Amino acid sequence: MGPQDSSRDSSRESSQRRRVQMHAILICVTLALVAGRIATVINPQGTAAFLSANDRSRWVSVAALVENGTFAIDDLIAVKSSTGHRLWDTIDKVRHVGNDGMLHYYSSKPTLLTTLIAGVYALFYSVTGLAMTAHPIYVPRALLMLINVPTLALFLITMMRSIERLEVSDFAKRFCVTAACFGTMLTSFALSLNNHLFAAAATSLTLYLYLKASDCHAEYGSRHQWNRSRSKPSSRTRSSKTARHKSSSRSRGQTGFGTWLLAGVAAAMTVACELPALSMFCLWAVLFAWLTPRSIPGFVVGAAIVTAGIFGTNYWAHQSWKTPYAHRGYGDVITGYDWQEDLTQSDFARAESLRDVLKAKPPFADATNILLRPLTSGGYAAIAEFEAKGTEANGAEANGEIIRQQPFKVQHYPNAKSPASWKLVEWDDWYEYPGSYWRTGKRRGVDLGEPDRGTYLFHATLGHYGLFSLTPIWLLVPTGLAFQCVRGRSEHRRLAASVLLATLVCLAFYVARPEIDRNYGGVSVCFRWMLWFAPLWLFAIAPEVNQLSTRAVGRWFAIALLAGSVFSVATSLDSPWQSPWLYRFASFLGWLG
Repeated sequence: MGPQDSSRDSSRESSQRRRVQMHAILICVTLALVAGRIATVINPQGTAAFLSANDRSRWVSVAALVENGTFAIDDLIAVKSSTGHRLWDTIDKVRHVGNDGMLHYYSSKPTLLTTLIAGVYALFYSVTGLAMTAHPIYVPRALLMLINVPTLALFLITMMRSIERLEVSDFAKRFCVTAACFGTMLTSFALSLNNHLFAAAATSLTLYLYLKASDCHAEYGSRHQWNRSRSKPSSRTRSSKTARHKSSSRSRGQTGFGTWLLAGVAAAMTVACELPALSMFCLWAVLFAWLTPRSIPGFVVGAAIVTAGIFGTNYWAHQSWKTPYAHRGYGDVITGYDWQEDLTQSDFARAESLRDVLKAKPPFADATNILLRPLTSGGYAAIAEFEAKGTEANGAEANGEIIRQQPFKVQHYPNAKSPASWKLVEWDDWYEYPGSYWRTGKRRGVDLGEPDRGTYLFHATLGHYGLFSLTPIWLLVPTGLAFQCVRGRSEHRRLAASVLLATLVCLAFYVARPEIDRNYGGVSVCFRWMLWFAPLWLFAIAPEVNQLSTRAVGRWFAIALLAGSVFSVATSLDSPWQSPWLYRFASFLGWLG
């Protein structure tokens, strides 16, 4: 190595050191900004640090699990604040039979993340003695400080280290780190308890581990090839070769079983927070295996640990291997019977007539009472109640306490030849309960769902909830991915192709959903279901920004895109649970029907 090479390397290291120092400042500023907002976060009623039904659904489940030892939230959602509103109630809940045989309400959110957060709260509660139910403002704020701020730091630090590993210009690296700090909606979602921040942090960690492993693999491969090209090395060369072998061994040690285990945990944790991320999880498994087969055992073990947590906590909470989202229909047909419904009778008279019919059926034969009510989806809910029988320990008769409830649905055969043909089916629609937001016609706005898939795709990409319109830096993603698919190292080409495939698959999945689910993620500041892609898309745009940085007009164009993205983030720093500024502006102009 000559003096010029040494000087060039020294200059490069000095530039990198200054750049990393600036990255550290940006990350600290972002974390301080989020921590300051968390310290003052409060709901419109001024009674709690819960900003929406979405985060309230998680908070109430965490509080019930730690303070009451159960996932059932019946007691808490009935509590009213001093202003008269139900402080803990949420539309994101389901109802089903619990361990005690009685119907209870539960959060509809996935249980693994809730259980992990409950673990943090349990530790906080045991140390401070402060209960969330007694202090619904300051305890949630403290927990957000302990949970969200470190999670955001994990996302930003791993993202910065991933970008530093890319072979792009100084401008491109500074641009991407700044975009990670201020240009994605994750900064806004860090103010509230939600799954999107955790999914993005897990994705960022997986990305970093893959890039790090690919660098170590490439370094070891180049050294191995160089060593093989030397036929008869001198003693000095042998000494140098030994040093290089030790260095490459250290590189391999950095990507040992622990690295693959952590990669499997991180990739699976993304799925635990965002189920459609299963597509990218499968691709991660292929990418790591393609990189080196040695990664397979560790990756599989890490993923298995998280998978066990997903299903184990779900069964613990709901006594079912299926998530609440999967309980939206009805089970097997139990029996059929004839019952001529007289539409001229009152609801009460019809219910009494149906009750008489049901009393003769086996599921209701031993029931002491049958609760009936008409369903908005058609038919009747029939809940069989069973009382305690026998005597008390002192010989006195039991008080007739209800000890078990079993729900069924009574429904007319849609294609029956006779109007008197009905069927009794097992209950499996956990979203059908009295006052359900999702079944009683209370839905409004975007929650109604977009009937036209073409319109939905437009607004999810370029419209009022658009990925590109609200976060313009993502306009560089398509060309960035296309560029990386055909240029650069093979490991990066495979990763870019995987990101492109997963993006298209997930977007198509959301567009193909039924009308009720085509709601852009509900009332939130963006199309939040795709937020976990942020680390992968930042990786994608780095080469495109690198190309733009070669000309002044290109740099200013990239800066303008970043400014537009930061503007959208700034409009949402009071709460992520509000309509995007474009949606609100379009509503003001009367463009929304």
